Amino acid sequence: MSIRIGILGYGNLGRGVECAVKQNPDMELAAVFTRRNPENVKILTEKAAVCRVEDAAEWKDKIDVMILCGGSATDLPGQTPEYARLFHVVDSFDTHAKIPRHFANVDAAAKEGGKVAVISVGWDPGLFSLNRMYANAILPEGKDYTFWGKGVSQGHSDAIRRIAGVKNAKQYTIPVDEALELVRKGGNPELTTRQKHTRECFVVLEEGADAVRVEEEIKTMPNYFADYDTTVHFISEEELLKEHGGIPHGGFVIRSGRTGWEGENRHVIEYSLKLDSNPEFTASVIVAYARAAYRLASEGQSGCKTVFDIAPAYLSAKRGEELRAELL
Repeated sequence: MSIRIGILGYGNLGRGVECAVKQNPDMELAAVFTRRNPENVKILTEKAAVCRVEDAAEWKDKIDVMILCGGSATDLPGQTPEYARLFHVVDSFDTHAKIPRHFANVDAAAKEGGKVAVISVGWDPGLFSLNRMYANAILPEGKDYTFWGKGVSQGHSDAIRRIAGVKNAKQYTIPVDEALELVRKGGNPELTTRQKHTRECFVVLEEGADAVRVEEEIKTMPNYFADYDTTVHFISEEELLKEHGGIPHGGFVIRSGRTGWEGENRHVIEYSLKLDSNPEFTASVIVAYARAAYRLASEGQSGCKTVFDIAPAYLSAKRGEELRAELL
């Protein structure tokens, strides 16, 4: 029997989930739920329904796992607890500082509904989190470093687009090569925010907008650009769409540590990702954890889980004997 998947929200991430479901033969897309007029939303899966978000509760017995594709700022804090009372759910909540509060809210709702909810799934938080945890367990004497990029930061790009006079924009987060190489050598340097990453912005202005003012607002924006060396390029919309139309990303998780009685031997653990499409890769991770949620639920579990709580075998479509024979 296929795992019946629902998608709530059909933006970049929702479309990525639809493609990922197609690649997993033990799954099928049952329905997409949207805040737009369903008649105006065209999906790729012929047999799946397109429905209003308000009708989701009617699908309670026709969907095994609902994948929530809203944003972390305003959508998921309310949506995940709401839908965890009705469905097994997976979300990609990525506001790191607020994850403990989100976990508590979702855990209470999921237990109330007798459902499994998996939160903060993706590559960071998600796969990067796992690699930080593994490396900390293996090298307790050491130091963690996470570098993001080179890639498009959707949140930072959106922050630029909200500035008066900006028509469109893309922002790239770029690791500083010198800092990355220093960490790889196992030196355990103390690095400031500015020393680890730079930010490069490509901006299309509205007609008549003041470029000097816009650049100043970008470079001094707190929590986004003020702590970084930031370069701003003003380009045409045609050039933006042609040269910066994709959503690539990636990064590195590195732990440098020591072993031995006196810590005489140094070791470096490094995990990296190079992604053509941030949302499609994130969707692929989410779909694997949807399988895990379904399996945990079939064992009678409920409540909120994170990537730390789920054994790797639950993610794979392969049986245990196949995993032991092929991958162990």
